[in-house]
Amino acid sequence: LEAGDSLGIVGESGSGKTQAMLSLLGLLSKNGSCSGEVHFQDQNLLSLSNKALRRIRGKKIAVVFQDPMTSLNPYLKIGTQMAEVLTQHNGVPKTHAWSASRDALEEVGLDRCEQRLHQYPHELSGGMRQRVAIAMALLCNPDILIADEPTTALDVTVQQGILKLLTKIRQETNTALLFISHDLAVVSQVCDKVLVMRDGECIEQGDVAGVFLDPKTEYTNTLISAIPRLDAKAPLVPETPSNEAALLRVDNVSVKYSVRGDQDIDAVKRASLSLSSGETLGLVGESGSGKSTLARAILGLIPLASGSVTLDGKPLSGLTARERQKRCKDVQMIFQDPLSSLNPRLTIGEIVGEPLLTHFAYSKEEIHERVADTLSKVGLSSKDMHRYPHQYSGGQCQRVAIARAIIMTPKLIVCDEPVSALDVSVQAQVLALLKELQHSLSLSYLFIAHDISVVKSMSQRMLVMYQGEIVESGDSETVCTHPDHPYTQNLIGAVPVLREN
Repeated sequence: LEAGDSLGIVGESGSGKTQAMLSLLGLLSKNGSCSGEVHFQDQNLLSLSNKALRRIRGKKIAVVFQDPMTSLNPYLKIGTQMAEVLTQHNGVPKTHAWSASRDALEEVGLDRCEQRLHQYPHELSGGMRQRVAIAMALLCNPDILIADEPTTALDVTVQQGILKLLTKIRQETNTALLFISHDLAVVSQVCDKVLVMRDGECIEQGDVAGVFLDPKTEYTNTLISAIPRLDAKAPLVPETPSNEAALLRVDNVSVKYSVRGDQDIDAVKRASLSLSSGETLGLVGESGSGKSTLARAILGLIPLASGSVTLDGKPLSGLTARERQKRCKDVQMIFQDPLSSLNPRLTIGEIVGEPLLTHFAYSKEEIHERVADTLSKVGLSSKDMHRYPHQYSGGQCQRVAIARAIIMTPKLIVCDEPVSALDVSVQAQVLALLKELQHSLSLSYLFIAHDISVVKSMSQRMLVMYQGEIVESGDSETVCTHPDHPYTQNLIGAVPVLREN
């Protein structure tokens, strides 16, 4: 890695990408060990003491982690955290450090930088927090910037801004970039060279165009083929008989949030939609556009300011808690982060079988049989019933979450960003599983995501939300190939594609 170079390291979760990065800086866990040599400025990093490494970490080699919310201290203001970098590494006085921190925030494109210094991490959006993390990493003008999955959980438009920022920084400061990701399309946008890892080994490397356009290994080819493509054909819109009533109907739904000392915030504004039996309706938009709020309003988890929701011609809104509990057998939800939506204290069998205990008077033997059968439908076995969520990968946990949703034989499943936290190959497996279950169980999906290419691959029709409003609707193929609204055009333009040169 020469000065100004950009190298991407790609592979699935567990391939060793992050462990390789941690080993460079002596950050492996206590039960980890490292052999070999890592030469940086005529020093072997693996032979240095912790004291010597501390003079390099953050100052000469800086890291931007995947989730800025967990890498930023929630108890300290942004300015305090950033100034500490300069005072610790360069001995800069606090007043000058705060001034330099404000300038760094301006460099990464944040607005109202003086105000941001006095805010806490939770007061910023995900994209803003990631920009803070990048600014903090660049404060000491490092020779190498390691970016470990810096855009995985971000919207495509925010992601596009971060990628442009990293490219600009590399070109202007001659900082070398080591970019770690499972998303090959993203890597192709910012890197000149790429290294493919699998099971802890480098199995292929070379120029981005050479590796991605002419892969030498089946594994690399599998990763490439798993990328959702915006130019792929969307599922055909089913012909619904004119006399068939919609399964789900949402009419003029509005949701407001009260903010102390301020006017009410309109989170959703007069949204209307309909969903037929056996259909997948896509709902796409950036974080904060109102997608998840609308989903929770449909499920009755938050009150409506106005409007109505009906399922199979019966009201789903305005119900008492007891009435909603009876109706929730027909509507289930799959959440974005499978690990946080599964109770860590319960076994897989208890998690999947819990809805049966709540709604039906089944015996233990009947529940055990139903759970085993449901797990087999999602690609797991009865042997998994006695294990816990932390013993599984993200893709396996999402299969457990899907099993919990379908065991009630619902009519409608709301999928709220069900694959955005998964590797592209695992994502492809989960999407294929959802399609298979829809066909075999006659399920209907409201599929929510910020990645318009993923939504297109799943849905016959698509709605686009922006600032709480549905600004465009139609069949998925037409919306993606001939978008009318400027916001939809912007979303499509921000989708990363494999670079061809």
